[in-house]
Amino acid sequence: MTLHAREINQDVRELGELLGDVLEAQSSTEAFEIVERIRTSSIEYRRGDAKTREEVGQTLDRLDPEMQDIVARAFTTYFELINLAEERNRVREIREGSQAGVLEDSVLDAVKKLSDNGADAETVESVLDDVLIQPTFTAHPTEARRKTVKAKLRSVARDLETLDEVRLTDREEEVVGRDLQAEVTSLWQTPQVRDRRPEVTDEALNVQWYLENVLFEVIDEVYDELEHALDGEYDGDIDVPKLYEFRSWAGSDRDGNPFVTPEVTEETLERQRDTILPLYRNKLKELSGVLSQDASNITTDDTFDERLSEHKTKLPGVASEAEERYPDEPYRQKLKLMRESVLRVSDVRQGGYDDSGELLKDLRSIAESLRDNNAETIAESHVDPLIRKVDTFGFALASLDLRDHRKMHTDAIAEAVERQGIDYASMDEDERVEFLTEAILQERQVIDMEDAEGLSDDSTRVLRRFRETANWQDEFGVDAIDTYAISWCEESSHVLEVLFLADQVGIVDLPGYCGLDIVPLLESEYALSGARRIMGTLFENDAYSLALEARGGVQEIMLGYSDSNKENGFLAANWSLYNNQKRLANITDDYDVEMRLFHGRGGSISRGGGPMNDAMLALPNETVTGQIKFTEQGEAIAEKYANHDIAERNLEQMLNAQIRARHNTMHDPVEEIPDAWRDAMETAAPAAREEYQDLLGTDGFVDYFEQATPITVIENLNMGSRPASRSEDRSVDDLRAIPWVFSWTQARCIIPGWYSIATGLNAYLDDGGDIETLQEMYAEWPFFRTKIDNASLALARTDFNIAREYADLADEDLRERIFPRLEAEYEETVDLVLEIADRDSLLSRDWLEQNLERRNPYVDPLNLLQVRLLQQSHLTETEKQTLRLTVQGIAAGMKNTG
Repeated sequence: MTLHAREINQDVRELGELLGDVLEAQSSTEAFEIVERIRTSSIEYRRGDAKTREEVGQTLDRLDPEMQDIVARAFTTYFELINLAEERNRVREIREGSQAGVLEDSVLDAVKKLSDNGADAETVESVLDDVLIQPTFTAHPTEARRKTVKAKLRSVARDLETLDEVRLTDREEEVVGRDLQAEVTSLWQTPQVRDRRPEVTDEALNVQWYLENVLFEVIDEVYDELEHALDGEYDGDIDVPKLYEFRSWAGSDRDGNPFVTPEVTEETLERQRDTILPLYRNKLKELSGVLSQDASNITTDDTFDERLSEHKTKLPGVASEAEERYPDEPYRQKLKLMRESVLRVSDVRQGGYDDSGELLKDLRSIAESLRDNNAETIAESHVDPLIRKVDTFGFALASLDLRDHRKMHTDAIAEAVERQGIDYASMDEDERVEFLTEAILQERQVIDMEDAEGLSDDSTRVLRRFRETANWQDEFGVDAIDTYAISWCEESSHVLEVLFLADQVGIVDLPGYCGLDIVPLLESEYALSGARRIMGTLFENDAYSLALEARGGVQEIMLGYSDSNKENGFLAANWSLYNNQKRLANITDDYDVEMRLFHGRGGSISRGGGPMNDAMLALPNETVTGQIKFTEQGEAIAEKYANHDIAERNLEQMLNAQIRARHNTMHDPVEEIPDAWRDAMETAAPAAREEYQDLLGTDGFVDYFEQATPITVIENLNMGSRPASRSEDRSVDDLRAIPWVFSWTQARCIIPGWYSIATGLNAYLDDGGDIETLQEMYAEWPFFRTKIDNASLALARTDFNIAREYADLADEDLRERIFPRLEAEYEETVDLVLEIADRDSLLSRDWLEQNLERRNPYVDPLNLLQVRLLQQSHLTETEKQTLRLTVQGIAAGMKNTG
């Protein structure tokens, strides 16, 4: 059976031709011919038909500012369209693989692997009971595209889908083609670059779009696929529990973002609730159209009858209306009452559901009743999907995590208690722990959280946030906002400070009740290496142990990939993270605490990016408790969740990996690593760290970074609501990890993804190690293989011919001292990676190589144009706009920002 009418080369060719037609019609034939000359010259160079890029450079040098802008727009728009063609091809591969039964990393594949490994139904159920996957959407500013542009691109994507999957008449195909041309024309006429910095509300709305329009629709399909796979392999029912929960930082992550105010957080909570409730009401209305069973044809059980009777008592007026409208249709009567109770969740009137658990009980009573009446297929097709949606999204759509820097809490407490003559600021760590513990356990309130007299603005905001959090939990439910992450947590007192502030407003009432998961974010080497000191102190603490018990004995710990990499370099950071995950697992195991690791991953390789399922399978066995949480950021959100089929595929791959990893851990709780492998990493990682830190500490390195990358443009790009730097200091330490990676990616010199790997591995080889051991590590150790493969991708995206153009922007003495060092490390790393992986190409998959080959000739002109604009000391407004547009275009072409 043929599933599709097209293939990627056709999509790429026709979209390119359509863009050319629009360019000529909207600009001029001259503009079209200039873009074509640049395009063909760049392709000739990449193919080897031209020895230099001289013709491209000469053409760019002759452009006036207005024509520069047209060229930048043309190549940027091209990438936006080609990304959609590649997205469509991914969908083709998913559908064709599913049809043929050869789709790897699917839930069917996971279930078959369990069965092949001898797992019985009881074991499978035990595995599933442990699994909880929590993708957490953040508002980190790595999504370069405007919302308006994204909306237009989704329209183009829908037209491509129609042409590919729907059998059309000639006239219908003509109409779709006309719509496609109209959308591309509108896209051309729409500014690509934001004229203002997005507000926090914009970022929250962006996250909400994916939750509301894609994930709400696909989540039950993943469950359906799993249940179908289980039915095919196992006799008898296997109960499938809740496996996913979506969370968000958008609108609640205060760290470094002064624009995340209590008003913004409350608005986000309210808007998300106001979004999910109508979705449920619509689904219940649809269900009412299906469940038209007459009482004479069915028999309802006591559970259903009791819930219907109780509901009628709560809403007598609505009950009378339902009985009159549906006199002999008990399901429809119940659904009418349920719709009203959903409506009244946020209403002043009585009769609304207290929480989503009540709605779930009602839905389950209907599903059970249908099954008792031999209507299993109706329950499966219409009621079970809604149960899965409610179980996943609750009344919150996505639960919010609060986050702030540890210093904010310390200063707020110090200022608040100083008014009572307590010098908290001068206490050492042990004294602070003792003071906080006694304060939390005593019944009397220590500080007046309403009194801001004498407090700094920051401390006033901290106290207010905790007061408002108590109010939000009362208004929206504890599940809507029940986690507090502490950035740069380095001491146990930093965790106890949050517990203390929560206690002062009634969020915590020990023993017995704690309304927050308090999550230390371990980012620095000091914090990671001191994990036992921090967590052990907490687990032994009289107050914190009670709070942990009240939260079900689960301790969430967040690991910071981004800043760890920026501090230590790729190889050393990942080895440290690996070891510290094992260390944390041992600590929590010693204290009989269940650990949930929260992986603070970014979209780029250097910030923990790469295929999520591979990363999950490469985690140390000791850390795989079944529960896992990880951030989804910026352009990675759009790539994974903008398309229905791709979103479902990503969720399936996550589940596949977590099921397999959890089952593997049951058999092998501890990952035994051969001494030779550990010795290799213990030699390589310190050497790599030393080389990386020596580079960053080189005299003039920060100046080189500012001169040889577009960091100053990125800082003013209006990409996100949060400032690019933590302060006005011009240092690598002060710069946030996202613009750090973004800048190197733009300059095609992606050192955060590979620098010092060769130095580290060569140190091992020079110390008596052998390449065969490294090859063995790659073949048999998921951790090492994943890191080498991810580094390979960063190396493949690096282009030193282009990077040299950026290096020439730097002062000569800086360039001569720093650039050759980068280039030498790159060349050595490429050679080592290819030898270790035993292959001829950096990219292990043909489609990745094809994508890169397709993109490079079109990214090059944007890089060269950007360099020309960066080297000018004064730019017109048009040139400034074009420079920002080149950043957008390169990001789209590289499919990566920060």
